[in-house]
Amino acid sequence: MRCFFIFFIFCVFSLSQLFSQAVEEEVSVDSNYLEDQFYIGFGYNVLLNKPTDAVQRNLSFNLQAGFIKDIPLNTRRNFGIGIGLGYAVNSYYSSIVASEVGNAIAYEVRSTSDFNRSKLETHALEIPFEFRWRTSTAEDYSFWRIYAGAKLGYVFSGRSRTVTDAEKMVFSNPDIQDLQYGLILSFGYNTWNVHAYYGLNPLLKEGTSLETGESLDLKVLRIGVIFYIL
Repeated sequence: MRCFFIFFIFCVFSLSQLFSQAVEEEVSVDSNYLEDQFYIGFGYNVLLNKPTDAVQRNLSFNLQAGFIKDIPLNTRRNFGIGIGLGYAVNSYYSSIVASEVGNAIAYEVRSTSDFNRSKLETHALEIPFEFRWRTSTAEDYSFWRIYAGAKLGYVFSGRSRTVTDAEKMVFSNPDIQDLQYGLILSFGYNTWNVHAYYGLNPLLKEGTSLETGESLDLKVLRIGVIFYIL
């Protein structure tokens, strides 16, 4: 997994540099230029409101990519909005273990010595909406940016997976929220930008709880980096 992330970072950085060089070599100046319409990012998922004694383990990662339509709102074109469509995969590793019991799903917090890995995994289509401020010009392609807004995600695939020395359990998990939404913030300079997401609704549906009766009101804080291209 670490090798994959190193390779991913290298590819994204190389592509962004190539795109930047290609744009800088253009002779003509486009007074109606648009910025940052493609994005690729990765991050770490932090589970908030975990049950008593529950811990995170392994690398709870996020990968995202998509397109955002840039819509400048002023003549200088340094302020505007963006609305887009993207795809994201998220993994949440923790000591919360899900098991199929008949037609229901049971949750319990186990000792990390009882199993190798336990995770929730989601695949989602996302619609980001951003208010965008930046210091770019038609000639300058290295600039500061602050983008803030919200993101709506539709989870079209959600699974639970538990791996022990004796077996591997994988099943579709209907307790995962189909619609997930939260606040987003990106800021940085040139290629490297910090990206954050705070989920406003729980990861699991209302009423989901442990076998002990304790509520599973998990929320997500995501921190990572995002690369914008063109």
